[in-house]
Amino acid sequence: MEQRISLITLGVRDMERQAAFYDALGWQRVETQDGVIAYDLIGQTLGLYPLEKLAEDIGVDVDALGCGAMTLGHNVPSKKEVGQIIARAKEAGANVLKPASDVFWGGHHGYFEDPEGHIWEIAHNPFSPLSDKGAFRWNGFG
Repeated sequence: MEQRISLITLGVRDMERQAAFYDALGWQRVETQDGVIAYDLIGQTLGLYPLEKLAEDIGVDVDALGCGAMTLGHNVPSKKEVGQIIARAKEAGANVLKPASDVFWGGHHGYFEDPEGHIWEIAHNPFSPLSDKGAFRWNGFG
């Protein structure tokens, strides 16, 4: 198995509400097909898929999917952008879990959850600058 993620699928209860949230963040849908709403990312795709269908695909009850302890990270090139994105997410219907703030290791970040509870970290890591196309490469914390 190669060390990469191709597709991140979020199982959601209300497809239109979730899609409207990501649309309000300024994301562009690339496809809506067979119950999937997809957004192209740099090197990956984020797909929204009905929770019941996801459970059916896996072969488990919906309750078995639970809520995993994970975050989706979005790094930005400047400290200022962290607060701007968190504010935009709040306007779009997100619940801000942690406002934009400095981190002990020298970065700046904040957290919000989308309307169905998927948690996003918006971060600026001055030690891991983004490429011209916005790709993130881990260079540590300084």
